[in-house]
Amino acid sequence: MLIAAAQLNLIVGDFEGNVAAIVAAARAAAEQGARVVVTPEFAIAGYPPEDLLLRRAFYVAADAALKQLLAETAGLDIFVVCGAPVERSGGRFNGAVVAHRGSLVAEYHKQQLPNYEVFDERRYFEAGDKPLVFEVDGIAFGVLICEDVWYPGPPEQARSAGADALLVLNASPFHLDKQHRRIGVAHENATAIGLPVMAVNLVGGQDELVFDGLSFALDARGKLVAQAHSFVPDLLLVEVTAGKHGARFVPTRIEPEPGIEEQTYAALVLGVRDYVDKNGFPGAIIGLSGGVDSALTMAIAVDALGAERVRAVMMPSPYTAEISWIDARDMALRLGVRYDELPIGECMAAFDSTLAEEFRGLVADTTEENIQARIRGVLLMALSNKHGSIVLTTGNKSEFAVGYCTLYGDMAGGFAVIKDIAKTMVYRLSRWRNRRGEVIPERIITRAPSAELRPDQTDQDSLPPYEVLDAIMQMFMEENRSVADIVASGLPADAVERVVRLIRLNEYKRRQAPVGIRITHRAFGRDWRYPITSKFRELPRIA
Repeated sequence: MLIAAAQLNLIVGDFEGNVAAIVAAARAAAEQGARVVVTPEFAIAGYPPEDLLLRRAFYVAADAALKQLLAETAGLDIFVVCGAPVERSGGRFNGAVVAHRGSLVAEYHKQQLPNYEVFDERRYFEAGDKPLVFEVDGIAFGVLICEDVWYPGPPEQARSAGADALLVLNASPFHLDKQHRRIGVAHENATAIGLPVMAVNLVGGQDELVFDGLSFALDARGKLVAQAHSFVPDLLLVEVTAGKHGARFVPTRIEPEPGIEEQTYAALVLGVRDYVDKNGFPGAIIGLSGGVDSALTMAIAVDALGAERVRAVMMPSPYTAEISWIDARDMALRLGVRYDELPIGECMAAFDSTLAEEFRGLVADTTEENIQARIRGVLLMALSNKHGSIVLTTGNKSEFAVGYCTLYGDMAGGFAVIKDIAKTMVYRLSRWRNRRGEVIPERIITRAPSAELRPDQTDQDSLPPYEVLDAIMQMFMEENRSVADIVASGLPADAVERVVRLIRLNEYKRRQAPVGIRITHRAFGRDWRYPITSKFRELPRIA
């Protein structure tokens, strides 16, 4: 018997479109001889709907979509296992339904509700407490939903109810190298008790989240026997045979898991494409500076949308180095995007004139630097308003961490592409992308980074070296390690104190930043919920 994992790219709230995608996958699986097709968690509604789940109308729409799914699969001799939000007797559940020939065969309610990182399911749902096992051609399949397989209880409950194999519906967001963890927990909690597992995962971008697919199957010993493509829709078919020791999965195609740079870049491309397309923007606008951050952002945008939908705007000031002009023009030419130059010198002079009396006798400082960034933000947003394209901001995670960015300036825009990418990773991704074809001029990668807001400025005038900054940020922010522990690791105490202080001081900026793609297991945003107003200090002074 063949079973299929339908790895789909869906849209939150697009019930009609999501049902059409599920039906198409069920039809394709049936045509290839599959008897069961499994779709991702919340496939009917898209994931995550967040506070739409607090509105009863959302459940009414989901129920209508389920009825439509039943009607449209009535002529198919295939069992469709589909994720959906359900409201039953006043309770709301993260559910999975089993449909066959237009009838609802069974329904399951997720038992383990995650409430960490980006997950907040206890806010919306009650937990189920009963297993679901259904039989097809002599083989009993137990149904679980995502977090259920991260704990031993639900798999053991399914086995006790007679399951020969597990079907797991997932909407598991991507972060770096996550697939190894998924496979590890499936082995620990399912195959270790003798049950083979097929796990289907969502694919696509949804606001800051990216889902990477990589649906997989493990045999009863925990060996990987099938794996779908990453970052694209796929239909993974696996042959299941019945034996005296239970169901057996026959090895089939195993698509390779990308390396770190490749998976990161693919996630960024998918995140940009889906955010722009699913929200109906005609294209993207990028402020190109001649620096590596904007260069990488533009390469990602072109790979996501095509050169014809990307516009680069260079906004030189009197402090812009000639090589920045040259390199920006060179890169725009290499990628084939529309390129325009809007010098801001006259705008700066107008601001200086307007503020002359207010600033009389005061020394020039970051105020004047920030005005330059804000002029650029105004120009980019004006172009966005007039032409409809979204502004992609170019700030990286290291800058967001320490506030090396300007509110209403370089932070102005609709989507922050590399918001969760540390500066050291920016360089790694730029070099990786150039190995596929040199689109980023080498000098952009090798030059000392600079905001070019005053003469001869470099980032390291006011920040620790990025290797040091990124290491501190990773340990403090991503790994939640103590200040004392970070210092004990060998990093300079003065740099640790400074970076931690800057992270604390700049929370107010990050709260006003555009949404951006999540790549790590802890990104600034829903993963990071620190108060702006707080007197707490962890070791205010390091001895």
